[in-house]
Amino acid sequence: MSDFWEPLRRATPARIGLGRAGNAVPTSEVLAFGAAHAAARDAVHLPLDVDALVERLTDLDLGTPRVVASAAPDRATYLTRPDLGRIPEAGGLDLPEETPDLAIVIADGLSAEAVAKHAVPLLEHLLPLLDSATTVAAPVVATQARVALGDHIGKALGARLVLVLIGERPGLSSSDSLGAYLTWDPRPGVLDSARNCISNIRPPHGLDHATAARTIVTLLAGARELGATGVALKDGSFTGPLPGATAAATDDS
Repeated sequence: MSDFWEPLRRATPARIGLGRAGNAVPTSEVLAFGAAHAAARDAVHLPLDVDALVERLTDLDLGTPRVVASAAPDRATYLTRPDLGRIPEAGGLDLPEETPDLAIVIADGLSAEAVAKHAVPLLEHLLPLLDSATTVAAPVVATQARVALGDHIGKALGARLVLVLIGERPGLSSSDSLGAYLTWDPRPGVLDSARNCISNIRPPHGLDHATAARTIVTLLAGARELGATGVALKDGSFTGPLPGATAAATDDS
């Protein structure tokens, strides 16, 4: 007998058409739910392998990566005190002012797994799309970090824009989702409404690296034109050509 739900299950990771065993769902689905919940919990608590990430970032030839920490001293504090994850630890932001166009921050966030899987491949797609006039600071790895920590880092570097790549809160169907947050004129106190977010970067089940990179470059160009990010800037609000990106974007399609 054909299963009505099977074509829909192939199209989504959502839990649909689970079936029944008496008045409950089948044991197999209960076990699958428990496994997904455990994966999400593990993703939140798994520490970022900073040394391995720094080594891979070094291969991008952006300069020697720097490592900073938030004011949250450990993971337990980070999870219960989000405010501490938004500010640097005391005396921990010793960064030279470089005044780059773009500062790149790679933050563990709520899924180090997402950062380990997707941050470097995303940058490998993004960097060739940037025009030659765009200066990029040496990447900064941030631990126990929330998005707003990037505002402090961008300000310290004197950057016009900061791009924060951060592990997103895991769900029961995605424990490795990466978010990319772009902020114009980064500085402490920037509102979340002044950022643009590209979410669910996690091929093959979410946004692929090449598409995410092209979207980021489009937003970068729009931010320069408008002098702003956030609610003033939409993915489609800049219609000009992507600087130096046409060939690469075409080849990747």
